[in-house]
Amino acid sequence: MLAQSFSPIVGGEERVVEDLSLALSKRGHEVSIATLEQPGGEPPPELGDIPIHTLRSSSHRLPGVETDAERRHAPPMADPETVLGLRRLIRAEKPQVVHAHNWIVHSYLPLSKRSQAALVLSNHDYGILCATKRLLRKGVPCEGPGIVKCVACAGSHYGAVRGLIATAGTMAVESKLRRAVDLFLPISSTVQRLCRLDDESSRVIPDLIARLPPSPAVEDPRLAQLPEEPYIFYFGDLTEDKGAWHLASVYRSLDDPPPLVMVGRNYLEELRDVPGLHALGPWPHDLAIEALRRSLFAVVPSLWPEPFGLVALEAAAAGKAVIASDIGGLMDIVVDGQTGLLVAPNDRPALREAINRLVDDDAVRAKLGEAAGERAPLFGPDVIVPRFESAYELALERRGSRHAGSRG
Repeated sequence: MLAQSFSPIVGGEERVVEDLSLALSKRGHEVSIATLEQPGGEPPPELGDIPIHTLRSSSHRLPGVETDAERRHAPPMADPETVLGLRRLIRAEKPQVVHAHNWIVHSYLPLSKRSQAALVLSNHDYGILCATKRLLRKGVPCEGPGIVKCVACAGSHYGAVRGLIATAGTMAVESKLRRAVDLFLPISSTVQRLCRLDDESSRVIPDLIARLPPSPAVEDPRLAQLPEEPYIFYFGDLTEDKGAWHLASVYRSLDDPPPLVMVGRNYLEELRDVPGLHALGPWPHDLAIEALRRSLFAVVPSLWPEPFGLVALEAAAAGKAVIASDIGGLMDIVVDGQTGLLVAPNDRPALREAINRLVDDDAVRAKLGEAAGERAPLFGPDVIVPRFESAYELALERRGSRHAGSRG
């Protein structure tokens, strides 16, 4: 597994890499994980029987490039130090399959051509063709890349220097990446379509969800910050594109609503001024799940084409009804009227109506939550991991054909 970041960083992609690695190991595969060194602390040396290797990087040292103090990001191009670290690791490990996640794949590309290891890439976002990975421009879904608009959009998102580097790198290496990868694994049909991947070059495999962490054996002091009365729950980064302010604006218009609890990194200071809204900051995953369990229901109000929406799946696994935007991969998770309610993104009246319905109707809320819990195992390891194994076999066949063709 080749991942940009890993535990102790908490995020959907990091959790998926961990769950998939453990599930593959449990099924008898030899697995190792390689990830970038992070400023907030290193991962443990191993995850069960799975060794974890950290890789150095150079790009974050460039002036104006690194803008995130909490996590180090791989650039959309090969990083010299990361390439060297990967070369040593590949020689020692001799993997059959390199399963990459995110832009760190670019540091493996210089090694891939001569390697017999199959290369598969899970597409957790739109980074194959979008410098911001979001395909969102001026608050609305983008129709596709273009040099002028991408430089402006990425500059607004990252800052001028990093935006220019990200745009140039993404555009320069896209065709090379498409040629080098033996099989793309987009996490939803939306990602497959918007990344312009066809059924020959890719297989859609959704994120899996393993068993949710148990309730803490000892009450963590942070849980005391939760309201005593029933509350609505939001879990994820508090950003405009994830709909945090959209939800807060709708919440302000409700008559005597339950508290709204938001757990995640807060990028919107104005949320602190909304009465009844509790922005608690980032929590460890097990505590966030416990807060989810104690809630009335979850809201995933994304404005961008969410590639998947793992938090919606986690809410379902916890037996909670979900209100979600009918955009992106969320439509693969929430069955409208059966496991939750889907509303148009940025439609404030529709979101207000959905929230009021689940607040006021205990029976509907319980019915949707029960159905969501019953459907969640469709995304469990027993269903999803065999699909990864089949994808690895196909990628190995294709890699073998490439080498046979080059020798011929």
